[in-house]
Amino acid sequence: MERKGFWQSGHKGSLFSSFLYFDMSFMVWVLLGPLAVIIAGEFELNAAEKANLVALPTLGGSVLRLVLGYLTDKIGPKLTGQIGLGITLVPLWWGWQFADTIGEMYAIALLLGIAGASFAAALPLASRWYPPQYQGLAMGIAGAGNSGTIFATLFANRIAQYYGDWHVVFGIAMIPIALTLIVFSILAKDSPDQPAPKKLTDYRKVLKQRDAWLFCLLYGVTFGGFVGLSTYLTIFFNTQYGLSPVKAADFTTLCVIGGSFFRPVGGWLADKIGGIRMLMGLYGVVALLMAGLSTLPPLAVTTALLFTAMMCLGMGNGSVFQLVPQRFREEIGIVTGIVGAAGGLGGFFLPKILGNLKLATGSFASGFLILSVIALSCVVLVAVVQGHWKRTWIGEGGKVSVSHSSHREAVGAEVPVQ
Repeated sequence: MERKGFWQSGHKGSLFSSFLYFDMSFMVWVLLGPLAVIIAGEFELNAAEKANLVALPTLGGSVLRLVLGYLTDKIGPKLTGQIGLGITLVPLWWGWQFADTIGEMYAIALLLGIAGASFAAALPLASRWYPPQYQGLAMGIAGAGNSGTIFATLFANRIAQYYGDWHVVFGIAMIPIALTLIVFSILAKDSPDQPAPKKLTDYRKVLKQRDAWLFCLLYGVTFGGFVGLSTYLTIFFNTQYGLSPVKAADFTTLCVIGGSFFRPVGGWLADKIGGIRMLMGLYGVVALLMAGLSTLPPLAVTTALLFTAMMCLGMGNGSVFQLVPQRFREEIGIVTGIVGAAGGLGGFFLPKILGNLKLATGSFASGFLILSVIALSCVVLVAVVQGHWKRTWIGEGGKVSVSHSSHREAVGAEVPVQ
């Protein structure tokens, strides 16, 4: 039988709907990143309070991703996506019409996490339509929705400046979300091959395994670094270099482009040379770049360093998920949700580190130094665990190893984390 090509093997409407849902949701998820500079001026926020404002949507997304993941298993990704898009309109309406205290803004920030939880429905909607040989491409297309960050950094502050009111941005953001809900409802379709709903015992079984926690940490640094910097860099450029809100967001956009479009490259290179080699190299480069940023160099140098760092973090995301399916073939759905939630937690802590240390020391230098140490620690961690991984489930450098496939059950029975 002739094997179908990619475009004939799945469902185009669902693939496009997955990308659109993810793209627009990601835009809303990071909306407070660029707007925080303007909002902070109105509420007279200090460095730590600014960090809280941009970090809370990431925390909300991390928690709610588990909720939407559970719903995706129970009622399917299409209905879950419709619910997610509908609820996303609530904090946008609140921010547009009623928000006039910082307490309300913190609540709105947390609720915007529902947009960040779109991973849990958008990716399974696309994935379940495509056979194994096309999973990478399907996930690459759907996952390219993280480019929605660029819309937020490019347009949010420009709209606020044009109307003279940041509240309007929330109202205008409701338009693409509402249109996406309509398109999604029309084009998306659940695959007939829906897996059986997962049980809580399935999650407990995975969490007893050390490697699940290791991948959570690794992804918390790569994806958390990308999201955390995406939301905080406008504040950094505004505070450190005195750029206007619009210009600060434009410089953030330049840096975000590096991370947004290099994730598929990271996955592709990891397939070629191995995820272990990729991660050790990428974490090492990020450590050097963060150390360089701690010197707070001129704006042009800082932008180049941050662009390269975001590029490495984006490729690191793809590299982590080159390894995860090899280790957890049967539990990939559960592990993806858990590891993805950990990535969100990393994005919550990064702005807190930079903001709180800026408030405490008066400089961003110590914050970037700590980020450098964290990245360097990941190099050491991967170097330590790779020996055990190579003996049990993976090939040289992190490449796929057919010879270890017979050891899957032994690996699955790994001793719980102490």
